[in-house]
Amino acid sequence: ITYLAGDTNLDKDVAIKEYLPTEFAVRRDDSRVQPRSTADNDDYEWGLDRFMKEAQTLGLFRHPNIVPVYRAFKENGTAYMVMEYQKGEPLSDIFRKHRAEFTEDDLMTLILPLLDGLGVVHKAGYLHRDLKPGNIFIREDGSPVLLDFGAARNAVGRKSKNLTSIVTPGYAPLEQYFADGNQGPWTDIYAMASILYQAVAGRIPPEAPARVKRDPISPAVDVGRGRFSESFLGAIDVGLAVEE
Repeated sequence: ITYLAGDTNLDKDVAIKEYLPTEFAVRRDDSRVQPRSTADNDDYEWGLDRFMKEAQTLGLFRHPNIVPVYRAFKENGTAYMVMEYQKGEPLSDIFRKHRAEFTEDDLMTLILPLLDGLGVVHKAGYLHRDLKPGNIFIREDGSPVLLDFGAARNAVGRKSKNLTSIVTPGYAPLEQYFADGNQGPWTDIYAMASILYQAVAGRIPPEAPARVKRDPISPAVDVGRGRFSESFLGAIDVGLAVEE
C-alpha cells in the first residue's frame, strides 16, 4: 500500500510504501500488521526481509529517472519505504488519452531515459520485474520516472505460489511465469518492448504463454508501418521475442 504523507523535517510531501502481503498478513484494529496465522509467520518474516533489502538497494541508486528512496524503517509489526513524491500522471493515463498522438520522437524521448535508468539498475545486479505503463510516471516537466519496483513482491509471490501478485499479463515475459525461469535484464527489456508495442499498436501484446505454440501477435513492423521507422519497429519485435 502506498500513502501520500508529509515529512515534517523536510517540510515536503513524500510517498510511503507499506509492506502488507494480503496472501498471509492482516491489519489489526490497532493498525499493527501481523501474519494471518503462526503457519504464515516464516513467509511473513521472509517477505519483510526482502522488502527491507529492496528499499536499501533502491536507496543506493541516484538517477534522475528512478524514484529516490529516502529511508526505510520498521514499525507497527511491518516495514515502510519512504520515497520522493512525484507530481504528474502515470503513463497508463496518458496512453488512454493521447496514445494515438505519440510520434517516434515522442517515444524515443520517453524510452531512452528509462533505459538509461534500467542500465544502472541492471549493472547493480538488480531487476525491476514489474514494468508497465502504470509504473512509469510522467512528471510535470515531461520527464519519465520508474516507480514501484516489483522485486520484493515477486519474491513473496513465488514463496506463496500466488502468480497473480507478480505477473502483469501482456507485459511479463514467459520466464516470469515459472519459479525457475531464467530472469535477467532481458526480462525488463521484454516489458519495455511491450509498452512500446502498446503505444504503436493500440493494444497490449498477448500473454506470453499464449505465444509459445502459435503466436497470435501482429508484429510491430506490420502494425506500425508508415508511421514509424522500420528500425524502431524491428527493435520492438526483437525485444518481444518469446525466448529470452
